[in-house]
This record gives sequence, structure tokens and C-alpha cells, in this order.
Amino acid sequence: MVLRPCPTGRRTFDGMDNISRRSLLSAGLGAGLVAAWPGAAVAVSTADDAGLRADPFLLGIASGEPWPDGFVIWTRLAVDPVAGDGLGGMPSRNVAVAWEVAEDAGMRTVVARGVEQARIETAHSVHVELRGLRPGREYFYRFRTGRHISPVGRALTSPALHETPAALAMSFASCAQYEHGYFTAYARLAQDHPDLVLHLGDYLYEYKKDSYVIGGGNPRDHEGPETTSLAGYRQRHAQYKADADLQAAHAVAPWLVVWDDHEVDNNWADEIPENRDAGQLNDTTERFRQRRAAAFQAYYENMPLRPSSVPAGFDMKIYRTIQWGQLANFHMMDTRQYRDDQLAGDGWKKNVAERLAEDRTITGAEQEKWLLEGFRNSTQRWDILGQQVFFAERDRNQAPEIDDVSMDGWDGYAASRRRITQGWVDANVRNAVVLTGDVHRNWANDVKVDYKDPASPVVGSELVCTSITSTGNGSGSTTDPVMAWNPHLKFFNDNRGYVNTRITKEAMTADFRTLDYVTTPGSPVSTKASFAIRDGVPAGGG
Repeated sequence: MVLRPCPTGRRTFDGMDNISRRSLLSAGLGAGLVAAWPGAAVAVSTADDAGLRADPFLLGIASGEPWPDGFVIWTRLAVDPVAGDGLGGMPSRNVAVAWEVAEDAGMRTVVARGVEQARIETAHSVHVELRGLRPGREYFYRFRTGRHISPVGRALTSPALHETPAALAMSFASCAQYEHGYFTAYARLAQDHPDLVLHLGDYLYEYKKDSYVIGGGNPRDHEGPETTSLAGYRQRHAQYKADADLQAAHAVAPWLVVWDDHEVDNNWADEIPENRDAGQLNDTTERFRQRRAAAFQAYYENMPLRPSSVPAGFDMKIYRTIQWGQLANFHMMDTRQYRDDQLAGDGWKKNVAERLAEDRTITGAEQEKWLLEGFRNSTQRWDILGQQVFFAERDRNQAPEIDDVSMDGWDGYAASRRRITQGWVDANVRNAVVLTGDVHRNWANDVKVDYKDPASPVVGSELVCTSITSTGNGSGSTTDPVMAWNPHLKFFNDNRGYVNTRITKEAMTADFRTLDYVTTPGSPVSTKASFAIRDGVPAGGG
């Protein structure tokens, strides 16, 4: 495929006028997330809250992992989200939580209900793995404990495996540093009403207050020290989850999530922490394993993941494929847990020959085998990789005999990238698209097997979303000097925001949605640029 710009006007949203009543109900925007009205409360299964006086649904609700007959619905109880022990001010006992799923936002036509225990050992989180629903349908859900009723969320089942739906509206985002700005982009994403959301990592940041500062100072503060303990990670997740804009984005559609580095530790690689040689927080493998186990436990507790992703100590499997009928495969990847250590430090380095070594891997052997088998077995129109770090080659040095690339991205693992790319070529994947986060900027790139050969054909596309807030407002620039000698890099933008896509049999279109500012709340959103990836179009066509 070749990326093609789409003509687009500057579509701006700065109010509620264009939101349908349906969007308002299901996204829960405006006067707050929609809660059930008293007349509907009798339909909820009874669950004794053991005398909770304050609202325990301050962290909102979420759904995820859609499949043809169900999905996961999630909540976590907390009456004091930033309590220092990470337990949200909840009592030291289990609490019964009722749940129900309906065909309508008013929760009148209930199709499933039950009661789960919010257990203290999992920080009073609840994961319900639903089965038996109809494929390709919209559903609504909520929770109750005692007299307290949660907001209503919207979820979808994926189409039946043999069906090809007409279209899928999918949004993707990454990198939300709480201290760098307000999560207005999440609210705007919810107002765009996607049917599926992919989060590609850096859902939260581990730093202590004021240790990662933008120009002019952070507009709001982290609670607690740098996250290294289970209590610390739980507290940090709860602080983020308490944000109303993030709650709105979770409520509007099911999410597929993968982590990057900051959910654990900046630039970690397998069992190697950032500060292994610095005598600081994690200077031994054993201490980092303990930190990783704590981070993984809190991540599972706070995400709408299936029980198959429950951590086993300091291991947690998050790579998986979610099928959207015959339209698309979403291969959600993990480029942190199994990678070789970064070379020559974690940053940009010149002429590091070892990065080309055939045995270097960013995925690990087992995940690579899983992905290549997924390509070979695919019958879908689109194979989409949801992953974390910059995929296409990005060389900062113009001189052909000197390269200057990031050791943390796929450039630091060039043979691993070549094996994956050649794998989808050899498997005759019809349309391969890589989705990326991490770099806090928008990019749109052509993907090649060999970037050094100008005649090498384009074999796929990469869409890189900017950050929700990380690095602050941004410059608004749409030019980067490296594009002049990296002709496969087609688009750049330095704003905050997210990406909306529409996937059909004929094309995958992408709108780069950007905000004017994030250091104060309420920014309007507009489409900075749009691209179309046409079905099966070879290099030079379309």
C-alpha cells in the first residue's frame, strides 16, 4: 500500500451542538457520565455493599476484548482514589457487586446479569467475561453495590468470524502524562463515537511529582513517589482513572490495550531496568522483577482484560489477536517484555553496527512465531499491528555512510523488523498496517523491507499517533528535517491528540485529530490531515 493524503477541510469541534443524543447517553459527556435513573434501579441484581456510604464508582467503568459472543466489563471500587495504600479508601473486606448488560442505554431490555465479589486482594476490581451475546451488536452495561449505581457504558461484540461488516470506526491513542496536561483529547475521542479504541501504551507515567517537567511547569501533579511498589502502582492507576475525560473514553466503546515502558519503568527491556547501573531504584535484577510483578498486577487490576492475562509473578501475556470478522485482524503486541537490551544506552546513537545483528529481537522468539503464524493463517482484508515504538526506519543523519537512529525503536532491532515485514510479504497478507505510539508526534510512513534500496517496494503502512498530553502543547509544526532524506516518511505533526480510522473492504482512512492546547482544559479539536490506504494498491498506484 501507499499512503495517500485525503482532501480535508478543517473540521473543528468546540461544543456540544453536534453530538447526537445517542452519543451523549452512551459516552456520558456533558453533565457527567450517565447513571441510571431511580425507576430503572429495580432491574439491577441485589448486591450488599456492606455499608458503603460514599460513591465507590469514582474510577468509572470500562469494557474491552470484544469477541463474537461477548466482551469483558470492568470496574474497580474506590471512595478515595489517591489513598496512599493504593486500596482506594475501601474497607478490608470483599464487596458484592452486581452487573447487568442490556440492549439499550436506558437499561430496560436486560439480557444478562450476575453478581461478582470485588476482592481486597485485587484492589476491589471486577472483571466479568461475558459469553452468549449476539455477534456484531451494541450493548450497554452497568454495576451496582447497595444503593450505589455506576455510570452506564457502551460495548460491542465483534462480528461473527465469517461475516464482513460494512465498516469499523476505530480510534487509537497513547502517552498520557497526567502532569503535562489535561485529558481533553480523551473527551474529544469519546465525542467522535468510535466502535473500538486501541491504546498503544504509556497509559500512565511512573515518575514522582515534578521529575518530568515541561516548559513553564506542570499544570497538575502526580500523587505519591515514583511507582515501584504494588501500593504505588495502584494509587497511580486510580489517580488517572479518576479523570472524567478518561472515564468518558472508556465508557464509549471497548478498548484493546497494550503497555509500553512507563506502565513499569522508563525504557525497560525484559528484566533490565532503566537504572541498573546507577545504584538507584532498581539496580538489581531481583528488585526489578519485584517491581515488574507489582506493575503487572496493578495493570491487570485496572484494565478490561480477560482472565487469560492474569499475571504469573513478573510475567504477563498481553500479545494476542482479536478478529473483527473477515474485515480485520488486530495483532496486539508486546515490544518490552521479551526484547534484548537496547544497545549503547537507550537513546539516539550513530553507527551502532550491532543493531543489525541477526539474533537481535524486540519481540522474542515465541511472539515472533505467533505473529508470523498469524500472517500465514489470516483470511482477513486487513492485518493491523497494534504496537508501541517507531517501526519504519528514521535516520537523523543525512550522510549515507553514517546512520543515527533510536536504539529504543525498531531501528535498534533491524533484523527483527525485517523478519516481521518479510513475514507478511511471504504470507501474502493483503493489507498490512502498523499502528504506533510512544514518540509524542504524528507520523504517516510507508513500510519497506529494505530502506537502503530506493527501488525496494512499499509493502505496508505505518500510522503513528501523537500523545494525549506528553510533552505539553506542542509546536503545531508539520515539518521535520529528516523527511528530506527519509522519503518513506510522508507526514509529521507536533500537536497532541489521537487518530480516528474508518476501515472498510475498500480502504482504511485515517484522520489525525489534534488539539490546540492541553495545559488548560477544553481545547477544540480539528483534523490536521487525513490519509487513505487503499485495499491492495501496490507501490506507485492508487
